[in-house]
Amino acid sequence: MNPYISEIIDAHIAIENCLGQGEGDQDALLSRFSSDFTMVAPSGVSFDYATLCNFFQTQRGSRAGLKIVVENIELVAEWSEGAALRYTEKQTLPGQATTSRWSTVILQRQGETIIWRHLHETAQA
Repeated sequence: MNPYISEIIDAHIAIENCLGQGEGDQDALLSRFSSDFTMVAPSGVSFDYATLCNFFQTQRGSRAGLKIVVENIELVAEWSEGAALRYTEKQTLPGQATTSRWSTVILQRQGETIIWRHLHETAQA
């Protein structure tokens, strides 16, 4: 499997474990993201790395039963230092409607490690 696709899947498992179960190594999760990380959430709110760190620290275990499914992962472009990918993400909480979003991510290689540099999410209609 393409290592960028594997990273997307593995990261979402770690995020589901953190937010949904309050489990997993917080430092390992945060190390997946560049210190220059930026994100545009479906609401239009912009995150930087510090905001992301605060989010994971304050929201750890706050979404009991959260399930995240990533689908339709597509490699848009790849170059020697990274790649751009597009995928759909569905989040489900018990007793609530599933939310779906389109996501586009820029992943960057740092040696043998792949880190998240930028993520843009848009809610699906």
